[in-house]
Amino acid sequence: MVEYHRKTKKSGASVLTPSDGEGVNQESKARMGFCAVCFGCVFAHPFFVCKIYFWGCFGISSNVHQLNEEIRDSEIRLIGASGEQLGIMSATQALGIADEQGLDLVKISPQANPPVCKLMDYGKFRFEQSKREKEARKNQHVVEIKEVRMSPGIDVGDFNTKLKNALKFLSEGNRVKVSVRFRGREMAHTEIGRDLLLRFAEQTTEAANLEKEPKMEGRSMSIFLAPKAK
Repeated sequence: MVEYHRKTKKSGASVLTPSDGEGVNQESKARMGFCAVCFGCVFAHPFFVCKIYFWGCFGISSNVHQLNEEIRDSEIRLIGASGEQLGIMSATQALGIADEQGLDLVKISPQANPPVCKLMDYGKFRFEQSKREKEARKNQHVVEIKEVRMSPGIDVGDFNTKLKNALKFLSEGNRVKVSVRFRGREMAHTEIGRDLLLRFAEQTTEAANLEKEPKMEGRSMSIFLAPKAK
């Protein structure tokens, strides 16, 4: 990211006293005129303030590294395109070498003393980096938590269907939350739900590990199953 530095000059300040009425009035009029202009600009363009804030003040750049003429250090350590050490020199000398070889001068380690720069084809570097990142995202698997819900009085057919769904989720590398919801008087027999969850976990031992024992959460009791490493 390119940094912009503003230089300011220190100037003397005069203090206005009540006797300086005319000067105060003139200064007040000038300030009112300036405010009127600003108010008019904001009213005419609703994004005026945002543009000033982001572009005028900070000068945000999309560059990831400092390149070529942006590098103005008095002394840098230069590395060649093949990784060889070319020594310590000024940024101007390094830029001359980059021009001779038809390459870019890229600051790769700005915190070093002196900063480290390398000669490279920056366009090609960014293309290959983007390609690697895209490939990594493509191969990345996001682990999700799937939930299977049952009731204490679930029949055998529904139980086997829920079990089949859970095994499918586990085979895809996802964690599974298995819960039993108690209604009304069923809260007096939570041990039925506990036995049901443990039986469910036992049926999945080949594909999953039981992370925690059954736990009550309000009117529900649940367990978490994690897929075994392949």
